[in-house]
This record gives sequence, C-alpha cells and structure tokens, in this order.
Amino acid sequence: MATPVLAKHASEPVASGGPSAVQRLTSFMPLIALVALLAALSIADPDFLTQRSLTAAVRTSAPLVVLAAGATLVVLCGGIDLSIAALASLSTVFFAMWLPDLGGLTTLAIIAVAGAAGAIQGIAHVFLRIPSFIVTLGGMSIFSAVALVISDAGPIRVVDREATNWLTTYVAGYVPMEFAVAVIVVAVVALILKLTPLQSYVTATGYSESSARLAGVPVDLVKVGAFCVSGACAGLAAVMLVSRNFSGSPTMADNLLLPAVAAIVVGGTAITGGHGSLWRSLVGALVITLLRVGLPIVGVPSAYEQILYGAIIVAAVALTLDRSKVLIIK
Repeated sequence: MATPVLAKHASEPVASGGPSAVQRLTSFMPLIALVALLAALSIADPDFLTQRSLTAAVRTSAPLVVLAAGATLVVLCGGIDLSIAALASLSTVFFAMWLPDLGGLTTLAIIAVAGAAGAIQGIAHVFLRIPSFIVTLGGMSIFSAVALVISDAGPIRVVDREATNWLTTYVAGYVPMEFAVAVIVVAVVALILKLTPLQSYVTATGYSESSARLAGVPVDLVKVGAFCVSGACAGLAAVMLVSRNFSGSPTMADNLLLPAVAAIVVGGTAITGGHGSLWRSLVGALVITLLRVGLPIVGVPSAYEQILYGAIIVAAVALTLDRSKVLIIK
C-alpha cells in the first residue's frame, strides 16, 4: 500500500521541473503593479513623483506595513487575524492614558500588552480548537468595546509629545522614521525566520498542519507565536498613529483592517497559508497606499475605496488560492 505513495512523491519533483514561467511572472506581480501605479499616477499628476509627495506616501504607508507584516505570519500559518485594527485602536487609547505615568516606557508597554493580547487569542485558537476567524472576530468586538468604554467613546489628547517625537524625524533628511522603522520590523522578522527553522515551521504549518505535526513541528507554539507577533505589530502601528494624530481614539485604526488584508493578498501571500512572505506584504501595502493616495488624484471619490478593496481582495484570492488544499469550496 505504501509503494504507490512513495513513487508518487518521488516523481513529483521530476514532473514539476521547477517553477514555470507563469509562476515566476506571478511572483513579480506585486512589484509590477507597484511600478504600473507609480507610472499611472505620474501621468495623471506630474507633480506626484516629487520628493514631497513620495515622502508623504511612504509615511502614510508605515502603520499599514507594520499591521500587514504581523498579520502575514498568521496567514502563512493558515489562519487569519481580524482583530489587528481594533487592537491597534485600543492600543492608541492605552498609550494616551498611560503616557503621563510611564513616559518614554509607554511605547514598550503598549507593544508588550498588544503582543500578550495577540498571544491570548492564539492560545484560545490552539487549545480551545476554535477557528482563528471566530476567535479574532470575537477579539475585534471585545477590543472595540473596551476601547469605547475606557475612553468614554471619545478621543484622548496626548499633550506630551516627547515619547513619539522620534517617529516624526527623517533618516538622512529624506526617509520618514516611521517608514524606516516599518522596514526594519519587516527585515528583522524576515531575517529571524530565514536564519532559524521558524520559516520551515511556519510554511509547513500553513501548507499541511497534519503533516507538520507528524514531522515534529511544534505547530501549537508556532501558531501562538504568530498571533503574538501580530498583536505586537498592532501595538507598534498604534504608536505610529498616535505620533501623527497626537491623540488616542477608540476608532483610530478601524479603517485599516480591509487595507491590511488587501495588502497581504495583493502581495501574493496565499490565504490558505504556506506560501508568501513579509516582503511581499510590504510591497502590497505600498500598492494599497498608492491606490488610496491616487484615487483622489484621478478624480475617484474616496467613498469608492471600500468597493475597490473588496474587488482587490476577491481578485487576489482567486489568483493565489491553492485549490489543491480546498477540495470543497463553501
């Protein structure tokens, strides 16, 4: 009974012959889309490619890059984190409330607490065997409600701006510190994955969890760790939002959930898990940011943004979905 199975697996690499030309082209689609958008926007508005406009665009993308990067780990594991935006909003409220007492330590405290919140969701998903969609949907509701309650449903002004001033500076006088930090976060997490067995653990967990368990992969720890990193990234994104808005609000980051999901799938990360990377999500976040910035330039009302995000998500999932892992579509 085992012989046909072994023969089948042995023959697969020979038959595949490596990635096809179409697969190679698909892997570059996010970059192609980014370049095409830049070209289109420069034609629609010749002043768009100025240093001032590009600096504003990448600065705007920073919180989205961080949110998408953290959530990408969860998606690579085969899950989904719908709570990142609500957790980021709650974190902005915590930041405004804790800043007078904690001062410069507030940023670290926010990232730690948000990471712990993400880990709790991961534990609930793993040990209670509740789908990540349901756990994070419930988490989204809980975080939003807590933020509304403790803030009295209103913004909390941040008077002391010293704790976030470093995020408003520029590297070499040109690159916004926010974007530099976002790129560093992506680079550090990607490097840790690359230099440790974690990358193979995450990929194996997302591609086939049952096979990963049989191979000795600590699947439960990998999943909890992914949710923890996703939560921590939501906390860092919250600090970035506070640095530019000078306040905490229970709804400050709520409009970033759909763009974050769109950035992940536009970047080419398979929604079924097992394929993708943080760098792809970085490019996807830049594409989504250019779309948000570019719509008013070409005369499209901002009200159509949600329609665009929905269409992008459906189209991107259709292109990246691994249908071999989903035998029945419901």
